[in-house]
Amino acid sequence: MTRLSVNINKIATLRNSRGENNPDLIKVALDVEAFGAEGITVHPRPDERHIRYSDVRELMSVIKTEFNIEGNCREEKFIQLVLEVKPEQVTLVPDAEGQLTSDHGWDTLKHHDYLTEMISVFKNAGIRTSIFCNPDNQMVEGAARTGTDRIELYTASYAKQFKSNPASAIADFVSAAALAKNLGLGINAGHDLDMDNLNYLVQQIPYIDEVSIGHALVCDALYYGLENTIQLYKRQLTI
Repeated sequence: MTRLSVNINKIATLRNSRGENNPDLIKVALDVEAFGAEGITVHPRPDERHIRYSDVRELMSVIKTEFNIEGNCREEKFIQLVLEVKPEQVTLVPDAEGQLTSDHGWDTLKHHDYLTEMISVFKNAGIRTSIFCNPDNQMVEGAARTGTDRIELYTASYAKQFKSNPASAIADFVSAAALAKNLGLGINAGHDLDMDNLNYLVQQIPYIDEVSIGHALVCDALYYGLENTIQLYKRQLTI
């Protein structure tokens, strides 16, 4: 079954809004694990507006499931942090400085040499690598040539089109995922996934290794409670 990794950035945003330690990010992460999630995802940014670099270090010392750190590997501080804490997985995202949220995958052809170099750095440190990737077969082929272990399909376009035409929304993702699988790549997925569109995604692409979900899951937890919400999402991952 596809694994659920919970992105806790929004928990950190809420904590930071008051300048204290409520909610306690570390306790939330441990509870998320206890409630059934198979992983924790964070995406530290240079301004530390949500996840702080100190959070990453503290989380690494207590997390018992998989730890996935997303970020822009053009930032030297990010590279140093990942190599220091050595999470199970690093996901490379082509964010610009100050970007509100991730909004596109890598051009794996244009940035082939750079990505190949960075992936080698992380893999030599024993860290599984994943590249944020649009559902484009050329970009998937380019990703495979960099030596990455996985791609993470950027699912915003799927989520946007899902309610009006699910079959059309998923088509490019099915094609890209099939190609990635044939090329020997693992497949993750994330961005704007929620309880409405998640089950259809894994029905159509049952070999997705992992989904990373944060914003929608935290919003749902306001109504259903965190433990119940995690279980509801895990049910959506059952085909």
